[in-house]
Amino acid sequence: MLPGSVGQRRAAIHANYPTWTPLTLHRALDLAAEHHADRPFLITDDRTWSYVEMVAWSKRLAEGLRLEGVRPGEKIAIILANYPEFVALKYAVSRVGAVAVPINMLNRRDELSYLLGQSDAVLLVTMDCFRGNDYLAALDEIAPGWSSTGGGSALSALRSVLVFQVGQVAQRPGTRSFNELEASSPVDAVTDDVDPAMLCDLIYTSGTTGPPKGVMLTHDMVTRTAFGAAYGRAFEAGRRVIFSLPLFHVFGYLEGMLAVSWVGGAIIPQIRFDAAATLHAIERHRATDALLIPAMSIALIDEAQSGSYDLTSLRFALASGGRAPRRLWQKLENVLGIEEITTGYGMTETTASSTVTRPGDPIERLMTTNGRPRDVGAAGDTGIDGRLVAYEVRDPATGQRLANGEVGELVAKGPGVTIGYYRKPEATAAAFTADGWLRTGDLGTIDPDDYISLAGRLKESYRCGGEQVLPTEVEDLLTMHPDIVQAHVVPLPDERMGEVGVAFVVPRIGAQVDPAALASLVAAKLARFKVPRHFLIVSDSEIPTTASGRAQKFILTQKAIDMIGHS
Repeated sequence: MLPGSVGQRRAAIHANYPTWTPLTLHRALDLAAEHHADRPFLITDDRTWSYVEMVAWSKRLAEGLRLEGVRPGEKIAIILANYPEFVALKYAVSRVGAVAVPINMLNRRDELSYLLGQSDAVLLVTMDCFRGNDYLAALDEIAPGWSSTGGGSALSALRSVLVFQVGQVAQRPGTRSFNELEASSPVDAVTDDVDPAMLCDLIYTSGTTGPPKGVMLTHDMVTRTAFGAAYGRAFEAGRRVIFSLPLFHVFGYLEGMLAVSWVGGAIIPQIRFDAAATLHAIERHRATDALLIPAMSIALIDEAQSGSYDLTSLRFALASGGRAPRRLWQKLENVLGIEEITTGYGMTETTASSTVTRPGDPIERLMTTNGRPRDVGAAGDTGIDGRLVAYEVRDPATGQRLANGEVGELVAKGPGVTIGYYRKPEATAAAFTADGWLRTGDLGTIDPDDYISLAGRLKESYRCGGEQVLPTEVEDLLTMHPDIVQAHVVPLPDERMGEVGVAFVVPRIGAQVDPAALASLVAAKLARFKVPRHFLIVSDSEIPTTASGRAQKFILTQKAIDMIGHS
């Protein structure tokens, strides 16, 4: 049985936070610790950290950062899976006024080199290896001698690297351990000069064109949005959220790690997704809520049907991140026993899920819409009807606002929208309309009740398992092959992953190209989610083009569906 009505749960949050005061990330944690000192905050199979324990740990790490010479505004790059150390370090970075640069763990050498350089990171905290990625070997190639000289001439801003040992890679002589960062005692003074308007995070997204762009998020943006997540979904006191979504993404970071603190709740982060392990963790730790993307939902349903688990604690789910088959929603209720399901839409540039279905909405809303601008209580902006992000639909060609029900480009505005991309003024200017609205690149409609329904994309990027893929990255790599004259990557709908890539490859005349070899080529250079699932060898005449010679990718997508079917 659900713990009170939506109205009652929201009223309890409002009673504790009737007005909004801008907060830094670490101050939000400290405030929660004042109210919920000994409650669990972070739960693993091995140990549980209370709020006061996490505060103390983050303060010791903050003092370590200060002793490292980290100054306010400097960038700290982080390559960590969902370990407790990631959480403590994020709050520590906040305490010294530095900016966290969480990096996708699947990125490989060239991607890592670009991100470290473009972000101006002065310190890197990285795992030694994870899921086949040897980060130390990558650093050897990017910046030889990094263990003693930092980034050297290749990464001039990078002063030092700290290694978090998780794998079987031998400890490098001379390397410094993450454990060395933790000071013997915390020093509170390092938190005095951090303003909520300062940058908190630099989170990279591939966007629609060009190399990855660092989305700038302030402390006030992330704390407001996290509060809105708790209020909008009507968290009850002590909610326990389980997730495998990586903390380097806004989904797990905002909707999980930061949201629970407003109600004295706890997170149960999983290092990697495994359906059976997740169900066991729900049972063992009495998780009440889950953050899911379609692939995870389907796997959990399949495992629950084949095994025996006590899932009676699980009552809520935020199921988002990509296309979901219609039958999924009903099975979340019938198989997993979830009574209150929400879904939504958002992007890093809008801090997190900025539209969400309301708790208690009929299942038809989940099947046909992507929610409405979130109810965020005291954190909202009165200038946009108490919301953090407002949306309009505009004609992509003229910029004219369209009426309800008409398909156009979704544009967004509000305190939850980024001010732009780090050190990319041209990309920032291109991302906004003349009157200051963010161009999302997504096509959609808005109905009379403000519910948004996505209708496709203006942009060519797509999402595989919730991860954004930029086709040009793959196309550029493939066309470097001496036997390939054209490569066009398009998305193919997939029940588990949302979308997967299909590469149409045109070889030079007389050349023989092996699809398996092409897959290995891409896998060696790029993150796994960027590797197309299918490589189709075609002739030049089979590529539909416009009058100007550009490939018509929407036709190629349909061609892929006709040839392969939905995955």
